[in-house]
Amino acid sequence: MKNSVTFPEVKIGNFVVSKASPTFIIAEIGINHNGSIELAKKLIDMAKNAGCDAVKFQKRTVEVVYSKAELDMPRESVFGTTNRDLKNGLEFSYEEYKEIDSYCKSRGMLWFASCWDEQSVDFIDNFNPPCYKIASASLTDDNLLKHTRSKGVPILLSTGMSTMDEISHAVDVLGKKDLIIFHCTSTYPSEHCEINLNVIPELEREFGCLVGFSGHERGLVPSEISVVKGAVAVERHITLDRTLWGSDQPASLEPEGLYRLVRDIRNIPIICGDGKKVVYEREKPIIKKLRRV
Repeated sequence: MKNSVTFPEVKIGNFVVSKASPTFIIAEIGINHNGSIELAKKLIDMAKNAGCDAVKFQKRTVEVVYSKAELDMPRESVFGTTNRDLKNGLEFSYEEYKEIDSYCKSRGMLWFASCWDEQSVDFIDNFNPPCYKIASASLTDDNLLKHTRSKGVPILLSTGMSTMDEISHAVDVLGKKDLIIFHCTSTYPSEHCEINLNVIPELEREFGCLVGFSGHERGLVPSEISVVKGAVAVERHITLDRTLWGSDQPASLEPEGLYRLVRDIRNIPIICGDGKKVVYEREKPIIKKLRRV
């Protein structure tokens, strides 16, 4: 898993993310809390109990991110009959985020957010996040990239539905300091033929940055393989139950799946070893038993 290229370390809170460090594992709560602070707390507990390093939310200023026409569109949901009802219902207030911040601190859990507009960046900045995530949908928004970078903390750049030229432009805007690029495919859930994990070493070669993986697949295997391919961080959506209301739920991990993912990722460096071929002590009795000469 080691690379001959020297990559800079990125410090996120008390964690040092590097090629030599344990994989930084992010549980994305996103909007799977469905507007419930109690459900959000249960998801934070789920991430903590599984051994994740951080949880991530999504923050939007609804009237900025969406047009009036889009917000006025009819859409049935648990929040009402329009798209506006839905989008507003999924946003937490300042007081609710204060509660989230306090709860995460009580559990020793880092938290941060993907902010979809400049006002949301300023809103989340009140809580001194250890980093910001740029959502794939925002990769081409230069003003948002510059505003997020102005906060002076590490940036995690998601690259779903983006070309290499678009990624290169975003990296030019952000600069490479304290930057982790996340390989990602923006389909929910992603089919195996869409995941293309060989892009991870290609991103490393092209930009000389640390690379992570933001997965939306069913199951665990692609996220686990991403670590072998060089990902220093892995992000997955989480849920208490994939049958809950919400478009992100089907591509999310339930508690048992998240526990297994964290367990397997932590075991990958042990399984890969140091690359030096040796005869292990437990093999020596087998030599005596099976070899003729």
